[in-house]
Amino acid sequence: MSTIIPATLPWPCLCLVTDRRLGGDQSLVSKVARAVAGGVNLVQLREKDLPGRPLLELAGELRTVIGNSAMLLINERVDVAAAARADGVQLGEEALPTKETRIILGPEALIGRSVHSEQGAQMAEAEGADFLLVGTIYATSSHPGHEPAGPELIRRIAASCSLPLIGIGGINEANLGLVLEAGAQGVAVISSILGAPDPEEAARDLRQAMLEALPVSSTVEG
Repeated sequence: MSTIIPATLPWPCLCLVTDRRLGGDQSLVSKVARAVAGGVNLVQLREKDLPGRPLLELAGELRTVIGNSAMLLINERVDVAAAARADGVQLGEEALPTKETRIILGPEALIGRSVHSEQGAQMAEAEGADFLLVGTIYATSSHPGHEPAGPELIRRIAASCSLPLIGIGGINEANLGLVLEAGAQGVAVISSILGAPDPEEAARDLRQAMLEALPVSSTVEG
């Protein structure tokens, strides 16, 4: 009997975390579609104020425009992730345990956990998470009360944890190289893409900056 393993993150990973408040004159769905065209390969749907039905509808719209060009994760809402047939979920430190989440979503689901410390990272790894979203790296308006930890947090966690790491928090084209250098497999952004006049161009610039920051020996998968 073959063993089913979870999906894996793309390398390098350029993750877009949604915030429809940054939509401006363009819809969130349109911005996400353009961002994926520019190089985003992981989309995290995080609209915490939306009830289940409209969140599921939005997930369906995103799945349609993303197609197979990027993975789709749902923040926290395991039920919506299951109903939308998303690729997985992004869980906070106080969300459902990883084991129970995998029972609901199945063994192929990609389960990430958000962590803010080495202890949190080690606990998440022990409980079976597939990857970690690590922050807050730099100051950001989306988490004004969080003291930025800097890339050193990535470095410390990478030294004590074997899971893939994605840095989040105030990351942009100018500083993402330091995050990758510290040991991250990718970065997650919000305003760097959704707040840009042209999300496709912004994503393309970020993607190019990531490729230039990678070690020469790295293999680019998508």
